[in-house]
Amino acid sequence: MNIKLHRIYESDVPTGYRVLVDRLWPRGVSKEDANLDAHWKELTPSDELRKWFDHDPDKWNSFRKQYLSELSENKQTAKDYLAEVTQKNVVLLYAAKDKQHSHAYILKEYLEKLG
Repeated sequence: MNIKLHRIYESDVPTGYRVLVDRLWPRGVSKEDANLDAHWKELTPSDELRKWFDHDPDKWNSFRKQYLSELSENKQTAKDYLAEVTQKNVVLLYAAKDKQHSHAYILKEYLEKLG
């Protein structure tokens, strides 16, 4: 399985199983335009962690550690979601402007280790 990341607001989305990996629905994107196969809310950072992080690069290392801890608590859910994928490529869609400090990168790494 090949896991790719893509910002939902950008065009040229790679082909594959399209999954929104944000807890909140992205502003200005209709469900029709998103054309999703799934919305993996359960694998996103908790509301508490997301609000604490607030996309602050100075908090990145601590956020990463806490988010990985949350993911480990949802390991079976992650495995179940991956088992549902019927295509070679999985495209994790996220809305964050800061591509370097998005939870989607952490999730991608985590899922690659599980797969």
